[in-house]
Amino acid sequence: MQKKQVKFLLIAFAIFFISNATKAQEYGTGIGLRIGSFQNGITIKHYIDDQNAVEGILGIGNGAFVVTGFYQRHADAFDLDGLMWFYGIGAHVGGVSNNNNNNSKGLMLGADAILGFEWLIPEVPISLTADLHPRLELLNGALLGLEPALSIRYTF
Repeated sequence: MQKKQVKFLLIAFAIFFISNATKAQEYGTGIGLRIGSFQNGITIKHYIDDQNAVEGILGIGNGAFVVTGFYQRHADAFDLDGLMWFYGIGAHVGGVSNNNNNNSKGLMLGADAILGFEWLIPEVPISLTADLHPRLELLNGALLGLEPALSIRYTF
């Protein structure tokens, strides 16, 4: 990609972030299941206000137990009722009993990001989420991973 194209995309992305109006999400808290390519677990999301939420994930898989926390920003997506897109940052901590690459054991600690869509199903207290979760592992050597995942939550 040429510098002009990258610059144009960054400016367009920034304008979209700044100008996208949001409306109130129709629930306060949701709890449910998250199914990812590396880990599966429990997710709980709580809206602080119309645009901001915190999410916690308890994940297990591949010999690891990980607790991840996010701060997220939400905005309407495609003018569809109940559909929001979101992005956020966070961190994780956990433990690994074995790693398929080198059979190591130890503590996990790192930085996380998230980008996705959430759909609150009309007339039903259920939300569906599809997201990408890049993470940087810091303790066991710098390791960057990208996990796609789906979540379903009961909302109240």
